[in-house]
Amino acid sequence: MSNMNTSPNGSRNPTAISKRQFLKTAASALGAFTIVPAQVLAGKGNASPNEKLNIAGIGIGFRGFRNLRQCEPENVVALCDVDWGLAAPAAKHFSGAKTYTDYRRMFDDQKDIDAVVVSTPDHTHAVITAAAMRRGCHVYTEMPLAHDVWEARRLAEIARETGVVTQMGNESHSHYSIRRVCEWVWSGKLGAVREVECWTNRPGWPQGMDTPPKSCRPPQSLNWDLWVGPAPMVDYSSAYHPCDWKGWRNFGTGALGAMGCYVMDPVFWALKLDEAPSFSVEADSTGITSLAYPRASTVRYRFPTRGDMPPVTITWRDGDRKPPWPDGWPENRQSPCHGAFLLGDEHTLVVDQVAENYEWARLVPESLMRSVDHPPKTLPRIKPGPRWDPTRHQQDWLQACKSGEQAGSSFDYSGPLTEMVLLGNVALAAGKPIHWDKKKLEITNDAEASRLLRRQYRKGWNL
Repeated sequence: MSNMNTSPNGSRNPTAISKRQFLKTAASALGAFTIVPAQVLAGKGNASPNEKLNIAGIGIGFRGFRNLRQCEPENVVALCDVDWGLAAPAAKHFSGAKTYTDYRRMFDDQKDIDAVVVSTPDHTHAVITAAAMRRGCHVYTEMPLAHDVWEARRLAEIARETGVVTQMGNESHSHYSIRRVCEWVWSGKLGAVREVECWTNRPGWPQGMDTPPKSCRPPQSLNWDLWVGPAPMVDYSSAYHPCDWKGWRNFGTGALGAMGCYVMDPVFWALKLDEAPSFSVEADSTGITSLAYPRASTVRYRFPTRGDMPPVTITWRDGDRKPPWPDGWPENRQSPCHGAFLLGDEHTLVVDQVAENYEWARLVPESLMRSVDHPPKTLPRIKPGPRWDPTRHQQDWLQACKSGEQAGSSFDYSGPLTEMVLLGNVALAAGKPIHWDKKKLEITNDAEASRLLRRQYRKGWNL
């Protein structure tokens, strides 16, 4: 978009206005933030090739670098990371971008940013994402959307208040097969679905720790205070950064948080779980401590009737726990490392998200795929092309930023999905069944568990 707002000699054109500035100006004139119609932002909804977004990346090591590369060929104008040793490959690749250590300084200094990709550890997702949205920037935030349930709710609310375009990084939501799961369920081909089994072989990182790790001197390239951010301050340890923060309750969300928004996404959408005003969650685990998530867990979400759909129980397993394999599952077939079984009254559908050729919506037994009429394709696919495109999810968000429409996993969708997933962590910590009232944002049967919905931020940090 900077190409639209500069004169031929490269100087800023004072009479031009960016889409982001126009969005905020138009919203202010209406007295509330709103999504500007696509025909206003981009003619007939088609952005011309020179209308590139100015993108900033926050958290650009590992996954963050990958996310930014999948946003090419937009203009990557700013890079922010608290560890420039880890972020060096991204800085080399995007050599024309300005670099920062503190995202707040970046937002204050650089006013040309249209969109932000947030790929930091879970405990800083919410504060950074909220800051970006309040500055009128579109946001792509890695999954899970937040560290706790209250944050997920607030991010969805702030997205609506500001009218920016949002996307959570659950990439399979843009896959064609998640739409086939919905079509199999909604067509009635499976019959009523009353039981679902979900699982992952994660964690692939340490969990179940019961003592703090040994502290050591942080690398010179790392700003440890900024890395800790809103979480309680602790001494640096390589057990936290750069790789193993996911298992610690102050920083990560455990195996359930890391994988639940991916594995349970098709189940959440197909079974319309967001329509339930309340539900209950119970959990048991091996190795949970006050410091760390468990080595293995089982979590059961019990949902009431939603429209014409019957009550359903969603069972999640992680670690070394596996579901019972349904009738018709081949004895010699290796079990997927993560996936789901939707057990209908008529048929069972397997969601194998690591299947070869990405054909991961199949009936069990496999022979039924030849004898059962397949449901019609009623949901639109994300752009034509290969069935699996590793940039599809990011491109869906970028196109939405330009058209003024919302992306497929906008915070209106991914916020409630994240809430559901993270309530499993609340049940694990509570050690007893919890009853969730969605409207009240409250656990109705346990005041102590309700306090687990929202953590206290370290002084100087807020949402």
